[in-house]
Amino acid sequence: MRQEYHPLAWLAWATAAAAIALMTLNPLYLTLLALAVLANYRVISLRSPTARQWGAFLKAGLLIWAITIPFNALMSHHGRYVLFRLPANWPLVGGAITLEAIAYGFARGLSLVLLLMIFATFNSAVDTARLLRRMPAFLYLAGMITSIALAFVPQMISALQEIREAQRVRGHRFRTIRDLLPLIMPLLTTGLERAIQLAESMEARGFGGSAASISRSLNYILKGMTLAGLLALLAGMFARSYWSRQAWIGILLSAGGLLLMTAAFWVQGRRVRRSRYRHELWLSRDTLMVACGAAAAAGILIARALNRAALFYYPYPPYSVWPAFDWRLGLLYALFMAPAWLLPPARAAQPKQLPLPR
Repeated sequence: MRQEYHPLAWLAWATAAAAIALMTLNPLYLTLLALAVLANYRVISLRSPTARQWGAFLKAGLLIWAITIPFNALMSHHGRYVLFRLPANWPLVGGAITLEAIAYGFARGLSLVLLLMIFATFNSAVDTARLLRRMPAFLYLAGMITSIALAFVPQMISALQEIREAQRVRGHRFRTIRDLLPLIMPLLTTGLERAIQLAESMEARGFGGSAASISRSLNYILKGMTLAGLLALLAGMFARSYWSRQAWIGILLSAGGLLLMTAAFWVQGRRVRRSRYRHELWLSRDTLMVACGAAAAAGILIARALNRAALFYYPYPPYSVWPAFDWRLGLLYALFMAPAWLLPPARAAQPKQLPLPR
């Protein structure tokens, strides 16, 4: 797949979109952001071979959303707008079914699906190997494990589709839960075989091995510095929270912990040898993409700072079940559609022209 944007530009966009999605439960603003992310996903799906697998992942998220709404309606019986009542002697679900409970379940499920959409769009657009090269050297091993975990979802869904098609060719039909056994067992076997092959290949390449020039005592020292720095940072945060009159103690502990962790990470990063064969270009559309996402996030944060109720939504009394909406904030959410706007149209493959007969 041709990469049209820089991986760091996609990372900045996904971070801003996810942060804004977590700030509110207002279904109107979440819907606007979901439409913007969906537009980006639709454009990326025309260029990414893995978008189909992430599409199946989104369908699972929609199924969870469909379960969340009735579950919250059956478990929460508060609100002034009563739609109907179930017998009170029914355990847990008995009582009033209110509009507020349905609205709250709808907003919670939409927030979850929106985060899954952002995650799927980011992973469809960015090659994990390219993103891994951009990680700091001391996080290279953790980044490698994370990239393998991210690649597990599309690989599993692709294998599931291949096994299902093979079983259908053999005449198997999936009607009940009992018919899923010929689908689950080959999937489990394939996953275990792939995991064993991956482990053997990583072991053959010496993944996780220490350099010969580094002594074991230095490894223990680096681990001790990292642990001590983390404990000092936590102790500093605790001191600032409970001893506000002597805040300088917490500041000193936090600063010392950060220095210890930085020194340990720097030494660990020097141990990792990395080669770069190709440098990626940062284009003008990458700058515009990051600028649009940053402008939208900054505008929404400023609006929330000026008015704490701008993004607030809680349908239960004493608040209103109908969400508030400001068209100016709605325009800011539309800026998250910048990747779809700025991306050049995909070039369709032109058919080969046969020579005309003479």
